[in-house]
Amino acid sequence: MAALGAGLAAGAQAPAAGAPYSLLSREGRRPVSTRVAGGQEMFALDELARLFNLTVEEDALAGGLTVSTPSQTIVLTPGQPLASVGGRLISLPASPVREGGTWLVPVDFVARALAPSLGTPLELRKPSRLILLGDIRVPRVAAAIDPPGGRLARLRLDVAPATPHTVTRENARLLIRFEADALDATLPASSVPDLIAGVRPGEGAAVIVVELGPRFGTFRTSEQPGDRGGTRIVIDVLAETTDAPPETPGEPAPADPTPPPLLDLVPAGAVRTVVIDAGHGGEEPGARGPNGTAEKDVTLSVARRLKASLEARLGVRVILTRDADQTVELDERAAVANNNKADLFISLHANSSVRPAASGAEVFYLSLAEYGDQADRVARGDSEALPVFGGGTRDIEVILWEMAQARYIEESATLAEAVEAALRGRVPMSPRALQQAPFRVLVGANMPAVLVELGFISNPEQERQLTSEAFQTALVQALVESVVRFRDARSARPTGGTTARPGGPGAPR
Repeated sequence: MAALGAGLAAGAQAPAAGAPYSLLSREGRRPVSTRVAGGQEMFALDELARLFNLTVEEDALAGGLTVSTPSQTIVLTPGQPLASVGGRLISLPASPVREGGTWLVPVDFVARALAPSLGTPLELRKPSRLILLGDIRVPRVAAAIDPPGGRLARLRLDVAPATPHTVTRENARLLIRFEADALDATLPASSVPDLIAGVRPGEGAAVIVVELGPRFGTFRTSEQPGDRGGTRIVIDVLAETTDAPPETPGEPAPADPTPPPLLDLVPAGAVRTVVIDAGHGGEEPGARGPNGTAEKDVTLSVARRLKASLEARLGVRVILTRDADQTVELDERAAVANNNKADLFISLHANSSVRPAASGAEVFYLSLAEYGDQADRVARGDSEALPVFGGGTRDIEVILWEMAQARYIEESATLAEAVEAALRGRVPMSPRALQQAPFRVLVGANMPAVLVELGFISNPEQERQLTSEAFQTALVQALVESVVRFRDARSARPTGGTTARPGGPGAPR
């Protein structure tokens, strides 16, 4: 290579170091240093060459710089704020500058000259100092907190483009998880510290954390269409309602002759807590599709979406048996539901078959055929006479762990029927859409419980569907609708014992 130019003119100020950019790609995040020359931010051409696999040559005779990409050639001329890309002239905000043995080009060179000639997606975002390389998803998120209004604080997030996400609560914070590789986020300082103590980036690459204040009571979420294919996420944080109004002096109220109601009387059919079980996880990937999609990833994605939708639409408490790629034993899953006094247990899975054409969702509730007469006694609510201290006996209901589901078979059947009906209106169903089977994950659940096979991951077309946003949204909408149907059916049903239905074949899960 031959040297070009005579360097900086006498008396000219040497380029100063500037704040770096970040290059985001599938390989991770890398800093890209900048220099400031003549009021313009510059990148070192040799650093760009290393990052983007470019070849840079100086041509002393022609008086130019040649930058070669795998598909095109870019020609730069010192002293000229222009670039020739495949013979087409493109203006630049400044001409190349030589600093010692390094040539500097304005940062806009990346967007105006390099991006059209690189042959792979390349985007420069100057306000956030990002360079995006390749097929990665980095939505812009602009967040703001509206002025407080009494018991309400409202957080607005404008997301472009619209990106699938979930909003879940973990202790004293809300987690907003986006299905993205990273976020280009502008976050506000809190103006309502008693309700929203702070908004900050989360531990993951695409997570925003909302720290809740001391007066937090509950929250609700909604979405609105945004500009240019974007969306607006609205999160309302509401204060507790336990504060009683101050008493004012005056005549005492007359005594109410009716006795006060008993505490903790719940309306018939109430559904307050739902446990969602994302099947498999950790060292147990479950079934795999022809293109390598793991069942554990599909179930976790749908479980997170379902949790957010149930909390936002019905205001119920939702607990996930796992919220990460972790191993959870089968018996632990029902134990999570039992320990949290759940009203419903829904286990999510993806089916597999040796027949690639097999497709459609299926819904299961427990079969008691293999448990015999003991299951019938439990389902009828029969009790045993046990001796007690001081003599005599007392009728006690003794239910073994593996018999816990037996007394909820009728309600589990009702739930399964509601799920099957709701799914049928939105997604393809298997010819055997509603079945009974002795799934291990269901036997210990001490509440109505179902297992949902979301589709056949072994079917190439269904594998593609199961990973798509539209299909997962349809599944979640159907499951939310089924909870509403079950709740309404339970409210209308007179209280009483349950009866076990005939069992059917199946394999433990």
